[in-house]
Amino acid sequence: MPQPDRSRFLTVAEVAGQLRVSNMTVYRLIKAGELGAVRVGKSYRLRETDVDRYIAARYTEAG
Repeated sequence: MPQPDRSRFLTVAEVAGQLRVSNMTVYRLIKAGELGAVRVGKSYRLRETDVDRYIAARYTEAG
């Protein structure tokens, strides 16, 4: 039987800190569909793997 995805979920504030942007920027990324999120009550939670994938897709090498 396949194991369920046991990803860690992050808050908007945690993601904003990790990306070094404001909370509002994270909300805009969610609304634009660039970051997947799950609504829990009145707040959002983002899968850590989705955030990692977002960062990897936008990674550019300097120099």
